[in-house]
Amino acid sequence: MSDIRTLPLNATPREFPASRRLTYVKWLRKMHGWIGLWGAVLGLLFGTTGFLLNHRKPAMRIPVGEPITLSLQVPVKQVPDSPKALARQLQKQLNIPGTLARANREPEHAVAWGGQSVVQPEHWQIMFASPRETTQIEYWVGNQLADVKRNQNGLFAFLMSLHRGTGLGIGWMLVTDSLAGSLVFLSLTGILLWTALHKRRLVGILLVGGAITAAIVAVCLS
Repeated sequence: MSDIRTLPLNATPREFPASRRLTYVKWLRKMHGWIGLWGAVLGLLFGTTGFLLNHRKPAMRIPVGEPITLSLQVPVKQVPDSPKALARQLQKQLNIPGTLARANREPEHAVAWGGQSVVQPEHWQIMFASPRETTQIEYWVGNQLADVKRNQNGLFAFLMSLHRGTGLGIGWMLVTDSLAGSLVFLSLTGILLWTALHKRRLVGILLVGGAITAAIVAVCLS
């Protein structure tokens, strides 16, 4: 009796599962549409920048504008004890944007020069990265100056930096993960929608696909 009470007044027990199936299909379509909208926005960005990155080779190069390079030498009055300490000092002094992407230390070592051995001093390489610009710093321990080179990106280079995630943190990584997740969700909901609307075709495809797979396996094993 409890099952009969939950049915609509003009419905029979056979019609009730069909209404539940219709509700399920409507929900799948709605979720497919909203997730698809988010994936389309990010897909437009990553698709355009990926196309430009793919055409950076000389054979089919698409000009996107070269970065503006600024170079200067900065006095180093008190030499810090590490590349990271120098990076913090110069970032504050020069108001360098972005995050610290590299701070390498090459120890001093002997090199051959003019038929004799010469000791090359310790070499520091520092780089700050952001979508808008990158800043590279080179310093030889013992010098009073550090070489600073700043590359400012144009619009297209900025978009390609977004594509590569240059100088961006965990937040942008989660955004790109949401694009991958939306593609997986769209694939799954698309399959579910197709199977819900084409049950007879699905059975036929499974039968044909199973027969073809069995034939291929039989040929491979023979």
